[in-house]
Amino acid sequence: MTKVKDIGEQGLLAKLHRFCPAEIIGDDAAVLDTEPGKCLVVTTDVLVDGVHFSDATTSPEDAGWRAAAANLSDLAAMGAAPLGITVGLGLNGDLRVSWVEGLYQGMTECLQKYNTAIVGGDVVRSPVTTISITAFGQVAPLRIIHRSAAQVGDAIVVTGIHGASHAGLQLLLHPELGYNLTTAEKTALIQAHQRPQPRLDVLLILQEILASQPEITFAGMDSSDGLADAVLQICRASRVGAIIESTKIPTSPTFEHWLTPKQALDYALYGGEDFELVLCLPQKPAKTLVQKLSQHAAIIGTITDSLQVLLYNEHQKIPDQVLSLSQGFQHF
Repeated sequence: MTKVKDIGEQGLLAKLHRFCPAEIIGDDAAVLDTEPGKCLVVTTDVLVDGVHFSDATTSPEDAGWRAAAANLSDLAAMGAAPLGITVGLGLNGDLRVSWVEGLYQGMTECLQKYNTAIVGGDVVRSPVTTISITAFGQVAPLRIIHRSAAQVGDAIVVTGIHGASHAGLQLLLHPELGYNLTTAEKTALIQAHQRPQPRLDVLLILQEILASQPEITFAGMDSSDGLADAVLQICRASRVGAIIESTKIPTSPTFEHWLTPKQALDYALYGGEDFELVLCLPQKPAKTLVQKLSQHAAIIGTITDSLQVLLYNEHQKIPDQVLSLSQGFQHF
């Protein structure tokens, strides 16, 4: 009898996709037509105690913030403005009420930045604390960001630093690792893990660019499961390949005197939970986008017709390699 662990996360998803409309699934969220000129975007994210958060690394307020941010990031990845969220909780009866209140406080602090409310939900008994959030957003049909729209020759843009969240998690789990970091440097990395910022601000800049160049097509998703995963998912959906220059990937300046080049690259590619956007669009508007974003945004590569994602290093300090989904985090 085949078990879930035998086929892995991607294998399980492939089987479950057969039960969903093919034209809806495959991106960071589902898009449903509601009325002319508007689409409803819906995404669900589940967080489990001991897998996605724990008392050792995350306060209830931070768990709430991260849960909200993860869903807002999925909306941003689709080009959608948030409308509201619902929250489903699975709780043990012995859990402190103050923990649940702290969770909601953290969610509210994150949502308030984007004028978004908690509009409902459900609570059930569970042996393991589980948080399930469904977020709703809205986007114009021509402004939807799909994974499947990357074109050969497109630039690959990342909107910010990668690897900082994973570095923060490692410091929380193993404080001794940061012996040569200043208190401010440690705090910045831990904050990147505990209080990630969904990049809804990028949508306003994209809209400015598209207003003057409406013919542009672009693809994208967020990098919550790692930068390598995002590029690979986009390429698979678009049936293209990519070349990534490892030295172009923006990482925290602290990595230079703390991690080896290989460790820093692994954190950036596979660490996950940075909640930045990875976007593929023509070279000229890509350069405009990077200029308008923060200093940490960068063009890290180019879309190709090879069907492989090749990582190379112009200084040859790290061997060239072909990336695959099996190298990153998988639930099973």
